[in-house]
Amino acid sequence: MHAIGATRYLPVADPESLVWFDAPEPVLGPRDLLVKVEAIAVNPVDAKIRKSLGTVPPSVPRILGWDASGTVVAVGAEVVGFQVGDGVFYAGEVTRPGCNAPLQSVDERLVACKPRSIGFPEAASWPLVAITAWELLFERMRVDVDGGDAGKSLLILNGAGGVGSVLIQLAKHAGLRVVATASRAESSAWCRDMGADHVINHHQALAPQLAELGITELPLIINLHLPDLYWKQTGELIAPFGILGLVVEPAGLVNAGDPMKMKCATVVWEWMFARAKFKTADRHRQGEILAEIAKLIEAGKIKPILRKTLSPISPDTLREAHAAMEAGTALGKWALEGWEDC
Repeated sequence: MHAIGATRYLPVADPESLVWFDAPEPVLGPRDLLVKVEAIAVNPVDAKIRKSLGTVPPSVPRILGWDASGTVVAVGAEVVGFQVGDGVFYAGEVTRPGCNAPLQSVDERLVACKPRSIGFPEAASWPLVAITAWELLFERMRVDVDGGDAGKSLLILNGAGGVGSVLIQLAKHAGLRVVATASRAESSAWCRDMGADHVINHHQALAPQLAELGITELPLIINLHLPDLYWKQTGELIAPFGILGLVVEPAGLVNAGDPMKMKCATVVWEWMFARAKFKTADRHRQGEILAEIAKLIEAGKIKPILRKTLSPISPDTLREAHAAMEAGTALGKWALEGWEDC
């Protein structure tokens, strides 16, 4: 099988940073689906893992990619929820080969049927960010998905990225008052289009901008950027017994004590690969979450987050998408479709 892999860390502009190579055929486990990959999407984690490879080439190039949609072409002996011919979408797991290949084996518990009303590229744009947003907001931060927390205020730092685009919409669906941050006119407009009630600039002090909105403290804050850059500000803004949600590791040390301790604030982490990596008994929840996302899409209750589609899927187009992730300026999601003849 011809796949796209990374042999070592090289700057994304280097043609050798992502290359075609002959990969082994996927191994199909008893609970696995073999999927013909029709479209993929790219996330910051792709670039981060590429950078983590170091300069010594591995014995086999690393196949990246954790957002895919495609068609089931074979099922494992113990699969019960899918059959050959089903259209599916999923993020997969970081411990197995990714979706930058025309065929991929993936645990059925992490998969859901693709919404019928959308194409493969749009379907590929949802899984990783939707699972991340859902797990963080509804499971880690315990917001009531059915509206029991309606009216509460949520601040989302860096609202225009993939996860932020979904978080804004899920939070509004749950009845929250959403303040998102952005720094450019284009990204501010994107946040508003996703449903944010207010947009403020994260390059400026947050408290004065929030005060103009009548907000002096928040029960819910999500920081999708480096925690240490905003640690002091979020500590000052978090309400007593509030919850701070994080997805990115800090670049440096942070003070875990006051004011967080004095306010009895809760800090929670989200990493959507945890369930699959640690083989938790509830890893089927990720398939269930994607099924819920599919229902919301089909009902028109959440808007598309796909911003740009590249074609064909090739090392060149993948490098273009990786470069956008590294620059941190991409709005929404980028997808790729159709395999390059090689």
